[in-house]
Amino acid sequence: MKIYGQSSRRTRRILGVTLVSLLSFAAACGGGSSSDETSAPSETEAPGSDSSAPSSEAPTDETPVAGGTLRVGLEADVDGLDPTASALAVAGLTMASAVFDPLFTFNQDGEAVPYLAESIEPSADFMVWTMTLRAGVLFHDGTPLTTDAVIKQFEITRNDPLVGLAVRPYYPETGAVVKIDDLTMEFHPLEASQFFPTALTAQLGYIASPTWLDAVAADATLAQAPVGTGPFTFESRTEDSVTKFVRNDAWWGTDIIGPVYLDAVEFYPVPDPSTRTELLQNGDLDIIHTTDTDQFPTYRDDPTLTLDIDEDGEEYFLMINTAKAPFDDIRVRQALALATDRQGYYDLFNAGEGSMADQMFVPESPNYNPDVKQEGNDPAAAAVLVAEYCGESPVDADGKELCTDGKVNMEYQWSGPSVLATRIADFYNEGWSESFNVTFDELSQADHIQEAALGIYNVVGWRQFGAENPGDDRVWLECRNIGGISLNWPRYCNEDRDALIKEIANPATPEARTASLQQLVQNMHDAYSYIFMTHSSWAIIQSENVKGSCDRVGPDGDPLVCSTNGRMYFSSMWLSS
Repeated sequence: MKIYGQSSRRTRRILGVTLVSLLSFAAACGGGSSSDETSAPSETEAPGSDSSAPSSEAPTDETPVAGGTLRVGLEADVDGLDPTASALAVAGLTMASAVFDPLFTFNQDGEAVPYLAESIEPSADFMVWTMTLRAGVLFHDGTPLTTDAVIKQFEITRNDPLVGLAVRPYYPETGAVVKIDDLTMEFHPLEASQFFPTALTAQLGYIASPTWLDAVAADATLAQAPVGTGPFTFESRTEDSVTKFVRNDAWWGTDIIGPVYLDAVEFYPVPDPSTRTELLQNGDLDIIHTTDTDQFPTYRDDPTLTLDIDEDGEEYFLMINTAKAPFDDIRVRQALALATDRQGYYDLFNAGEGSMADQMFVPESPNYNPDVKQEGNDPAAAAVLVAEYCGESPVDADGKELCTDGKVNMEYQWSGPSVLATRIADFYNEGWSESFNVTFDELSQADHIQEAALGIYNVVGWRQFGAENPGDDRVWLECRNIGGISLNWPRYCNEDRDALIKEIANPATPEARTASLQQLVQNMHDAYSYIFMTHSSWAIIQSENVKGSCDRVGPDGDPLVCSTNGRMYFSSMWLSS
């Protein structure tokens, strides 16, 4: 079997206080500082002095027990669970993994391997990919998985106003997916990519019932009741309260992959990370995810908890709208970077965990560029740039003054409600206030993402990058993804950057790809559209009765990753007494 697309990721698992002396980590699609929101701070990797073991560890020797309901604490809820239209983010992708199966998924070596797909083969020039589906797979409503189902979903996704933004720029208007027979199809992307299957490992690869998609088109409320092929089926959902899935006793994977043990999985959105931790410790939740490094010592010191850290995932950074005054002027962007107390942030909010970030790769990555260093902690230099800018008496398109009392007027936005995120906003303001007049805007995660897509912001706290295949992060960076609604959130266009991204997708050699990725990092730095703060450490914390989270295997026997950027998977989990 051929596998295409590989990443280098580091994860570690800390099994209570008793294993704090052990050190190991393993190579294995998202974040950043100490708050945990889609567009807000997240965490960083745990310090090297602590114990660690791979999150892709060997399966447990205990005998699985069937039954029980797993209660999962998530950082947020989502507006719906339709992979063709919903902005799923981490929480949504976690819920989706229970009800949908992907066409491809990542094994423990970071390679994209077939799941609902049986095989895939590229043409010699990587411009055509021929994929064959597994036979006999049924959706929860009895509809068969066929080529027609995949093509239908692809076209609906491509035409969606928001989710389609990540699809339309990369395929022709017609003939993007061509039917060969009931189980075989050809994908025809606009450009060659040696890593195409990695794009089908998450939302674009989660295939929904075409019958259900027709029903959703007639009644949008049905987007809250998803129908997939996954190990669990939808039972009930109350937004911002609880979503419940029950075991799919007719799951196609039972005979190939193994049985599903849990009776049900319940998902509870708990935006505040401290509250999420309390619910876990009090026994009201069984497993949670977080990017709040303040809580890490608590998890390590509790022998009843297992801490599983993804150390090489998303980055946490401040993101700047370069298309909107005053930050359309690079002097103001650079001044904000210089005025940001990066070291103070790390010392105060990361609780001694992990490392500060200069770029989207950790130093251990072959793609890391040692010449790129993120500026910060220089308010005097920031003041010089601001004085020069404000001395020109700038105004916006409506004639409104952009400076007041010699300081730049700006807004900082984050998602909440979160006590921690509010503390972080206050901290930033302390450092910025010498040169900036800062107003605050706290929004729900859904509204936060929407305003970023529409460009209705100055500066936001954000988590992003960290794709298993770094080339998949192109969607956030290319000129083609700037418009009325943009996935290039900073709205920064650079043709040299776009050329590098094409080379990354179809490199002449692995060494050439590494060189292009390092040049990309330099290009991103020089634009001052991101102020990198910390390397995120998405953590999964589970109680001692949760078992089997790392026992996942694929249909072809590949050991699969336990978690990815805060996303959990439930087909192999079980509860001990």
